[in-house]
Amino acid sequence: MEEITLAAVRETPLSVDEVLDAVADPRAGGTAVFLGTVRDHDHGRGVAALGYSAHPTVEAQLRAVMEKILGEASGEGRSVAKLAAVHRVGDLEIGDTAVVVAASAEHRGEAFDACRRLIDDLKAQVPIWKRQSFADGGDEWVGSP
Repeated sequence: MEEITLAAVRETPLSVDEVLDAVADPRAGGTAVFLGTVRDHDHGRGVAALGYSAHPTVEAQLRAVMEKILGEASGEGRSVAKLAAVHRVGDLEIGDTAVVVAASAEHRGEAFDACRRLIDDLKAQVPIWKRQSFADGGDEWVGSP
């Protein structure tokens, strides 16, 4: 049975081991993990600070994205076993882990596909917004409506 084992948004540092443990499954022959980290630049500008904020319904919307991925994967005859995702909110520093997503599946290709889809759909559909402050004094919101 496919399942979502972890769908969370936190202000505390993220654990890759927690996410890996969440998708461990004896049916899985492959596990794919993606870590998103805070980099020191964006579009040629130096980033001085970064903060994430989220809508109060963020975890429910994250879970809905994950349910859709599982539903479509099983409808295509794929065997994704488990999905997990954790995103950080609050002020982060350069090098901090901002998001960890993982997928386990019977085969590696299915795990890679599900993991890629999970991070792409999370970024496109889940209401988490990033405010970047640049070294030159400017700032911008990314992902906000």
